[in-house]
Amino acid sequence: MSEKPFRKTKGEYIIDTDPALIDRELVHRYLSTESYWAKGVPFETVSKSIDHSLCFGLYHGNRQIGFARMVTDRATFTYLADVFILDEERGKGLSKWMMEEIETHPDLQGLRRWMLGTRDAHGLYEQFGWTVIPEEQRARFMQRHFPEVYR
Repeated sequence: MSEKPFRKTKGEYIIDTDPALIDRELVHRYLSTESYWAKGVPFETVSKSIDHSLCFGLYHGNRQIGFARMVTDRATFTYLADVFILDEERGKGLSKWMMEEIETHPDLQGLRRWMLGTRDAHGLYEQFGWTVIPEEQRARFMQRHFPEVYR
């Protein structure tokens, strides 16, 4: 497990995994009010998820403008969750840059399986080798889903 935060810069933009830098209020506000996947999620739930995940904050100077969270054992598996870029910062290639940096993080190398769920960003993830689970493999995956838990 990496001891020091992973930090990359591109012009005025920064990607950093230091959990102390994450604007938890911003992440909560986005997830609970703007995302389609976590509407109404309580602040405490978001904060706990940040504490127990490998998180990537995207910053323009000192202001956080994006986020992604990897739920991972850092040995065999990772699940990409809660990815967003604030509306006013979209269209600048930042989501692609964030995905490039996530893929190079030392703790995510050599993993057997990466997973995510998305309704509308297939095009972004396909650029990085993600594919839809083939029909013949889909039956292997199961879930327990509680869509009303935040209401």
